[in-house]
Amino acid sequence: MNLTKTKAARRLAAHLLCLLLLGGGAAPAALAQDPNTGYQRPPETIAAIIEAPNTPAVSISAKGDWMLLLESPGYPSIEEVSAPESRLAGIRINPATNGPSRGYYYNGLKLKKVSNADEFAIKGLPQNAQLANVTWSPDEKYVAFTNTKANGIELWIADLGAREAKKLTEAVINDAYSGSPFEWLSDSRTLVVKFVDAQRGEMPKASHVPAGPTIQQNIGKAKPSRTYQDLLKNRNDEQLFDYYMQTQLKLVSVDGKQEPIGEAGIIKSIDTSPDGQYLLVQTIQKPYSYLVPHYYFPYKVEVWSRNGQKVKELAQLPLAEDIPIAFDAVAKGPRNYNWRPDKPATLYWAEAQDGGDANKEAAVRDHVYMLDAPFSGKPTQLAATKYRYRGVMWGEDMALVSERWWKTRQERSTLVNPSKPAAKATVLIERSYEDNYNDPGSPVFTKNKYGRSVLLTDKKKQNIYMISEGGSPEGNRPFVSEFNLKSKKADILWRSEAPYYERPVDIIDLKDKKIITRRESENDPPNYFVRDIDGKKLTQVTNFPHPTPQLEGVQKQMLQYKREDGVNLTAILYLPKDYKKGDAPLPMLLWAYPREFKDASAAGQVKSSPYEFTRISWGSPLFWVTQGYAILDRTDIPIVGEGDAQPNDTYVQQLVSSAKAAIDEVVKMGVADPKRVAVGGHSYGAFMTGNLLAHSDLFAAGIARSGAYNRTLTPFGFQAEERTYWDAPEVYFQMSPFSFANKVNEPILLIHGEADNNSGTFPVQSERFYNALKGHGATARLVFLPAESHGYRAKESVLHMLWEMDQWLEKYVKNRQVQ
Repeated sequence: MNLTKTKAARRLAAHLLCLLLLGGGAAPAALAQDPNTGYQRPPETIAAIIEAPNTPAVSISAKGDWMLLLESPGYPSIEEVSAPESRLAGIRINPATNGPSRGYYYNGLKLKKVSNADEFAIKGLPQNAQLANVTWSPDEKYVAFTNTKANGIELWIADLGAREAKKLTEAVINDAYSGSPFEWLSDSRTLVVKFVDAQRGEMPKASHVPAGPTIQQNIGKAKPSRTYQDLLKNRNDEQLFDYYMQTQLKLVSVDGKQEPIGEAGIIKSIDTSPDGQYLLVQTIQKPYSYLVPHYYFPYKVEVWSRNGQKVKELAQLPLAEDIPIAFDAVAKGPRNYNWRPDKPATLYWAEAQDGGDANKEAAVRDHVYMLDAPFSGKPTQLAATKYRYRGVMWGEDMALVSERWWKTRQERSTLVNPSKPAAKATVLIERSYEDNYNDPGSPVFTKNKYGRSVLLTDKKKQNIYMISEGGSPEGNRPFVSEFNLKSKKADILWRSEAPYYERPVDIIDLKDKKIITRRESENDPPNYFVRDIDGKKLTQVTNFPHPTPQLEGVQKQMLQYKREDGVNLTAILYLPKDYKKGDAPLPMLLWAYPREFKDASAAGQVKSSPYEFTRISWGSPLFWVTQGYAILDRTDIPIVGEGDAQPNDTYVQQLVSSAKAAIDEVVKMGVADPKRVAVGGHSYGAFMTGNLLAHSDLFAAGIARSGAYNRTLTPFGFQAEERTYWDAPEVYFQMSPFSFANKVNEPILLIHGEADNNSGTFPVQSERFYNALKGHGATARLVFLPAESHGYRAKESVLHMLWEMDQWLEKYVKNRQVQ
């Protein structure tokens, strides 16, 4: 495909933008009613995988002596998923509970002792439990959690010594905003909790008589914004936002006593100081915006005393509608306020030195400051960053300042002595974060006297400890290492070995070098073990069974091959358990999600392990290996733009070339029939699918779920594209399958959640693409799943989606009539 900047392409793309952004284009398509009405069910082998019990999630104490097993129910029903919700400023709220709609819940907790794997039930848990926000107390003697009922949200705790749970509050917790609705104080006996404000009054009701027009205005100031869902639309939405968010903070003790603190307000977040004497409180202010979500609204940052008295106003941040379009752009002014975990009450934060504009040249991007209680002095500068500040990891009088830069894919970690911040900082690590093979990993943390996470260190040796995914040409081999702060070199203490994929989870005994790992193989499901690094002792702690016995015996192989331009590619091939070498070639489903790179060698690195257990979720393509298909999953589709080149300038060529290389490889092996290959993907993978069908004849059919197909509907950037439509109209045009709907001559199944809230993947994307396909005589089917968002939740929805896909693959791939 020639991407030369032609006047014709510019004119056509501009014309499309005018039509579509101003409301032109076809009306939503009415899909002819299928004779199979209502929700359908896929083949029983597939349905049984969906209906299998979930493996418990695991939460390990910081000391490594106890595990919480968090049991979860299966998929919720469509009745639960389709319950009423309010969509306000990018937040989806259940009006009956004043909490998140479509939440993820646990329905049981168990306690397991790591040393001997003994397991204990926790008595007194609520009936029909819907548990969330499970949080250890600082001393790890309690666990606090919320329980969602039909009419609200309660706060509970479990006493781990007594192994008994009890309710602390009635169903009056405000969990509408993101993040946990409570925080433990350092005494492990008190929590700061968000309550629904009892004085908020009645819920505002929208009048059917308009009070006047809804007006937005901009006077000569550039305020570009990406596309967002669920924004405020009118005055009634603003009133509802106030109603749900209005919060009263209270101190709640483990014996249930309550004490209000401070004034009620639209509280964005609370963060308690390590010594428990102060609260860092952020409150949303007006004016609100109809252009951006809640996290860009004006807000005030204050320090309160434990009893709610205002100690210090730190900042008032304005509405952030004018952040430049760039991945490292940030709002002007101070941001990311946090408490130092190693001090009683010391704040730290960052402030952009480039106006927050990543497009500007600047020697220093951010300053990082500190301020001690009582917050009346002058802030001390901790660090100045070359790239955009990403956070600080604290040790005992030690700070690792992290920074990154998107355009070059560089990251660095700098060692700073916070007691002598004026001293020269030491750059410990500077690397491309695309380079999987040389990733040193992430530091290991431990809890300090305040119950806060700080770096695990050996001060005598000047070591910190790291856990890495351990990328290698043979696949990921996770390891734990000690990293010396003087030599800047890592010494690997232990590394996963074939035929297992074993990932360190935590170091539980530094002296005796004991770690907890999560170990799996092709045939063994993930389970937790205690491993002696220096010896061969390995003790199993959990014994979770195979979650999907239907997949036992499925054959798995990691493929490595080259694209025509020399870029190395990998994919995971799955074959039915009864398939034998020399059997007739199989129909195949290729599943992928393209990713952008600035370095071709990094793009070609192996990014998975051949020894990972074959796990499956609702969105996986692996269901069809049980139906006689070959499945090519995690298929590498790298889009590379080295140097000054932008990856998307040659998106279509690289996309087609990668797909062709994958098909050529499996056809050469004799396992796939080249005339019966389908392509599929979700979200950006759906976008890929539309493009591959439009620009190649490699596939028999395609399946595209929850995608975006017309990039003029996302004119201020999308995915990893920072340029706007007006910067690169030909790129937006050429990358849009909508532009080439007349070239799609293979059957395509479009599936979309009717309530998709993902930025850019509005349901209208599928509507308009389907209309364009239909208008050119394509074989296409459009399926909207009621009440579903970008990912699908209800069991009925998931089963129906799988039925649709199975029917499509059977008709147009496995039993394709080749002329």
